[in-house]
Amino acid sequence: MRDPYDVLGVKKDAGQDDIRKAYRKLAKQFHPDLHKGNKAMADRFKEISAANAIVGDPEQRKRFDRGEIDASGQERAPFGARGGRGPGAGPGGFGQNGGFGFDPEEIFADLFGRGRKGRPRAGRMRGLDQRYALAVDFLEAVRGGVRRLTLPSGKTLDVTIPAGIESGQVVRLKGQGEQSPNDGESGDALIEITVGAHPFFRRDGADIHLDLPISLAEAVKGGKIDVPTIDGPVAMGVPRGASSGQKLRLKGKGILQPKTGLRGDQYVALQIKLPSEPDADLEHFVERWPGASYDVRKKSGLG
Repeated sequence: MRDPYDVLGVKKDAGQDDIRKAYRKLAKQFHPDLHKGNKAMADRFKEISAANAIVGDPEQRKRFDRGEIDASGQERAPFGARGGRGPGAGPGGFGQNGGFGFDPEEIFADLFGRGRKGRPRAGRMRGLDQRYALAVDFLEAVRGGVRRLTLPSGKTLDVTIPAGIESGQVVRLKGQGEQSPNDGESGDALIEITVGAHPFFRRDGADIHLDLPISLAEAVKGGKIDVPTIDGPVAMGVPRGASSGQKLRLKGKGILQPKTGLRGDQYVALQIKLPSEPDADLEHFVERWPGASYDVRKKSGLG
């Protein structure tokens, strides 16, 4: 797997804002919705998303830079784990807790299956948990779904993405980690999720925010217009005389909250857009319009 910095085209000392900008630019360029049926573009988008899952997240980036995880998000064996001088070691490589620099109870908790009262079953070692990183699209995260994750070993896992999941949350797949060396309980697969940015939706808790361009005629006359939501377009009424920055609410069009079973709302901020090219008829109308002298800055206390 390629170095995530190379995939995103940024330097190793790039700031998080630069990484975020690089990811957004590439994501828009290679998004599968823009290249229907193009497997090469889809694979490139997956590579970009996976790279962002590593270096786009500050904590994951630190772990990658320290060599704790590789470019696929898989754990690497810690330095000193096999006979080296581990953290907290004293003279000769030994520390506290029996002279080995670690807590034996933690080792037992990780390696041995628990019997009654938390005691390990004799001779049955538990397989280790394995950690992976998975980048998902914004809509995939808010709607939920199933993603197939291919591990470095070639094994594939179907990962259920709960609706409303956020970056940094972990999906646990019980028994899908490392196998026990002697028929004990297998470890778990821990999938840390990173959610990609969307070109125009923004999330705030369970609510969705959207800046929506409208024409001058729509602002003046009002009426029904189609508005994108995370579930598809819906009709929304624009009041007559609407202004830029005015916010309208689409109740229940936000993200489902699993604990309450309720959905958040979508807030639509209107943005009046004039034609990109000069319009002689519009200029002529404004020159003759009696309301052209209306001082909007003075009305707002700025003039």
